[in-house]
Amino acid sequence: MSRFLDSMVTRAQADLRTIVLPEGNDPRTLEAAEAILQQGVARLIILGDARRIAASGRDLTGAEVIDPASYERADELAALLLELRRAKGMTSEKARELVRDVLYLGVLMVKAGIAEGMVAGACHATGDVLRPSLQILKTAPGAALASSFFIMTVPDSDLGSEGTFLFSDCGLEVQPSAERLAHIAVSSARSWEALTGRPASVALLSHSTKGSAANDDAEKVARAVELARELAPECAIDGELQLDAAIVPEIGRMKAPQSKVAGRANCLVFPDLDAGNIGYKLVQRLAKAEALGPITQGLAAPVNDLSRGCDAHDIFGVVAITCVQAQARGKA
Repeated sequence: MSRFLDSMVTRAQADLRTIVLPEGNDPRTLEAAEAILQQGVARLIILGDARRIAASGRDLTGAEVIDPASYERADELAALLLELRRAKGMTSEKARELVRDVLYLGVLMVKAGIAEGMVAGACHATGDVLRPSLQILKTAPGAALASSFFIMTVPDSDLGSEGTFLFSDCGLEVQPSAERLAHIAVSSARSWEALTGRPASVALLSHSTKGSAANDDAEKVARAVELARELAPECAIDGELQLDAAIVPEIGRMKAPQSKVAGRANCLVFPDLDAGNIGYKLVQRLAKAEALGPITQGLAAPVNDLSRGCDAHDIFGVVAITCVQAQARGKA
């Protein structure tokens, strides 16, 4: 494990949280669950076919395995869903139907306090995971939107925070406006500080550094910086910055000598989803970086969406991070 992931596991072990895993019929989920339980990282609720899970051969001692078709609290959670969504046209019949859906059931468990976080997405699309999350949990106070990030740990690198960075948004916002980009930057700063305990240094990236190019795309990023500073004047946020100016000290000093962020950024905010998604995958594949995520930020409670290409190690890591997010929420 990377130093960052090791720190997440240690923190999770010190203050156990209950995480629901709705994809108990997926072998990767059960492999990860076995490791989580053996290492004492979290208390687990696993949703799925109880017989199929029991036949997996995995040692899931200590986990609560729940079959949505026979869950004893289904009526209670259906009533909760009806109450929350009645104004949006929810009916009793539809609520009872949705409680049998593992994703809706998992999110309702978080809302009801049965679990403190959820990790899913190994075999569900992002939209399917986030839809019930936004409908039931909604965004956190002060958060204008949900966005996502990856924690990237680059081996043998002294850039960022000893080779560790936060990349955002790499999974949700396709073409964020300046206003939405500003909120992503502030959420990213707060996520970094909650997870690492270190000050965030946030660079909003562009093909331009401090007006070196004049066009709508660069101006959007510069406007986002202004708005982000208004939202969170206590945070170190700057841009627009080219990538090298953001993370390489000597280039930062040369291209943006007045900046307190240039050359020392640990949080990189990409201008759109194309750049973010391509950027994290380039670093993961070419620099052999560990990519943990995507991690969702801005929701009222931690629900994290896995990549469908994830493996058990990825699930393990995201569960540990989700536990730390739940700890931070409990202290807020």
